[in-house]
Amino acid sequence: MTVKIEEADKTLTAFLSGEIDHHTAKPAREQIDYAIERGGADVLRLDFAEVSFMDSSGVGLVMGRYRLMQSRGGQTFVQNATPPVMRMLKLAGLDRLPIWEKEEKKK
Repeated sequence: MTVKIEEADKTLTAFLSGEIDHHTAKPAREQIDYAIERGGADVLRLDFAEVSFMDSSGVGLVMGRYRLMQSRGGQTFVQNATPPVMRMLKLAGLDRLPIWEKEEKKK
């Protein structure tokens, strides 16, 4: 698993790729947390477009970053969740959290 982090306009975006499991989640969490702590982002976006597999460790990754950003007065959003990722997040009940942005309809 790899994490690419970009920051612009008080928004930190973490582009995740590969598989998120027990072995890969911890380094990803540490990398994202470090970027949050050193920067001044008000918004964290977790992009799952390139994630092929995720187990409950990925749910922990999302929840931990959600709580961290809340404690700092910020927001967390999940974007581009692949079907396997979405299935795991729904099973964990994360589809009920305010982490999903509504897509704007094109006119």
